[in-house]
Amino acid sequence: MKWDSSWLNQIRDGMAEATKRVSIEPMAKTLQNWFKVDEAEVEEILKKVRSELPTTEALLVGKPQSGKSSIVRGLTGVSAEIIGQGFRPHTQYTQQYCYPTEDLPLVIFTDTVGLGDGTQATSEVIRELVGELQSSESETNAKILLLTVKISDFATDTLKQIAGRIRQKRPEVPVLLVVTCLHELYPPDVSDHPEYPPNLAEVDRAFTRIQEDFKGLFDRAVLIDFTLEEDEFHPTFYGLEPLMDTIAELLPEAEARTISQLLSDRDAGQQISGLYRDAARRYILPFSVMAGAAAAIPLPLATMPVLTALQVSMVGALGQLYGQTLSPSQAGGVVSAIAGGFVAQAIGRELIKFVPGFGSVIAASWASAYTWALGEAACVYFGDLMGGKTPDPKRIQAAMREAFSDARHRFKTSKG
Repeated sequence: MKWDSSWLNQIRDGMAEATKRVSIEPMAKTLQNWFKVDEAEVEEILKKVRSELPTTEALLVGKPQSGKSSIVRGLTGVSAEIIGQGFRPHTQYTQQYCYPTEDLPLVIFTDTVGLGDGTQATSEVIRELVGELQSSESETNAKILLLTVKISDFATDTLKQIAGRIRQKRPEVPVLLVVTCLHELYPPDVSDHPEYPPNLAEVDRAFTRIQEDFKGLFDRAVLIDFTLEEDEFHPTFYGLEPLMDTIAELLPEAEARTISQLLSDRDAGQQISGLYRDAARRYILPFSVMAGAAAAIPLPLATMPVLTALQVSMVGALGQLYGQTLSPSQAGGVVSAIAGGFVAQAIGRELIKFVPGFGSVIAASWASAYTWALGEAACVYFGDLMGGKTPDPKRIQAAMREAFSDARHRFKTSKG
């Protein structure tokens, strides 16, 4: 499509004249007020957002050391330490990890505890898992069952019994058979992962046998080997893309798209060194995705309050990561301090031609980029506090401007 540059120039000239006559300060004050959401209103908005989120519940069923937590680590990019701290007891025989937060989960991982070690009654495990799949309050969430089996483990009778009963009770829930720890069957002369998929006789034989053992109990099967950096296998998450693609194929469109967006920027955290910033970006990304979804989905609320509630929740989560416990109102104060001036400047420089009706301009890519930039700026803010420094507003604003510029292109490209 060819743009009429003369028309654009007329608009630009007209708005340039208008900005000479209208002070931006009253608008900036109005923008600052947008961030003042009381705690009760934040909770009400988050409740409505939760009901609209394309949340996926992933049930991980497998023996200990079969790679369940590694799958969570691979899909979220969050470190093993943080994942270990994030799992919470859910029922007698299960625990849950909500990513990115319990308030606004995009993926809920439910893990069976101690399966196959003799401490659980199989019938009780089945009862709880079926109950989890039939939970009325989560009926709107997409569900997928991940059966994890080590490629060298053929003592899987208990796992097959559980999978069979779940298949019988909830046949509509897709089941993905994930065969893990491939390197345990590598021949002595293979010291690293081969090109995927591995063309190794021992691996092929074992994979075929496992699929035959679980025949009729799964929809798709995939090979993975997720290790730690110190194990010196490359890549660390071998088979991640096939796992992602297979999960996406088994999920409804909205949930599949969300999973894809969450994993589309996996290397972002590598660009800035430091444990905290790397971990923080694994929280910033899903909130940015949610912000884009909130801007695109016709929620029964004005866009700006919804974005504010999401961002208040994000800043609270980032604060905890940096050792700062914030109430929603305190987190809102941080958002206001960081973002109010930035949005006013953005309005003055780029978006004033859309006022009034600013809410209609916050399209998915803009909302995602803005939320990402806010998260990056919050990291600078909390990093200063952690280091015993007084936060520098100029440095924070500069970080937000740079992050917004980069993220606007990235999110626009990812949605194109």
